[in-house]
Amino acid sequence: MSQMTKRALEASLKKLLLQKPLNKITISDIAEDCGISRMTFYYHFKDIYDLVEWACVEDAARALAGKKTYDTWQEGFLNIFHAVQENKPFIMNVYRTVSREHIEQYLNPLIRNLVLGVIEEKSAGMTVSEADKNFIACFYEYAFIGIVLDWIGENMKGDPAVIVEHTSKLIHGNVVRALNAFRMDKPLHSGPND
Repeated sequence: MSQMTKRALEASLKKLLLQKPLNKITISDIAEDCGISRMTFYYHFKDIYDLVEWACVEDAARALAGKKTYDTWQEGFLNIFHAVQENKPFIMNVYRTVSREHIEQYLNPLIRNLVLGVIEEKSAGMTVSEADKNFIACFYEYAFIGIVLDWIGENMKGDPAVIVEHTSKLIHGNVVRALNAFRMDKPLHSGPND
């Protein structure tokens, strides 16, 4: 029942965003549209941004279902673009009325799940600290988020498939190279191409 109520609240918020900007929507508006009391809203979320964050995590789970490996990350990244496009009124509304930080909060769980899945897979059998894996993940996460934010800022005009292809060319092989640079169990003799 709890998940159903949360989804209903998310649907009401997205519906209201077609009518007015995010900063003009109140919890009372959402509760009324959803047919629940304000207290029921507060039972599930502390504020509207908490609802937004929950919706992001749910979108992430759907967008990345099974697409977090080295061989499938491009498909996962493309799914993120499609998830953003499906929520265009919501995303553009937040982008125009609140701040870039809130869009980053939306994208963060989407991108982080994707990047960490690839790093965990590629670091299997290597001795790389969790802190170093997280550092590498953050690096790629910010790069990916920057690419998506620029695309959103251009009103989502670019073709996501082309953007993902260009990104793939840029980072091909670089995740493994980065992990090797942070290995604590490096071979004693390294060749010139290592």
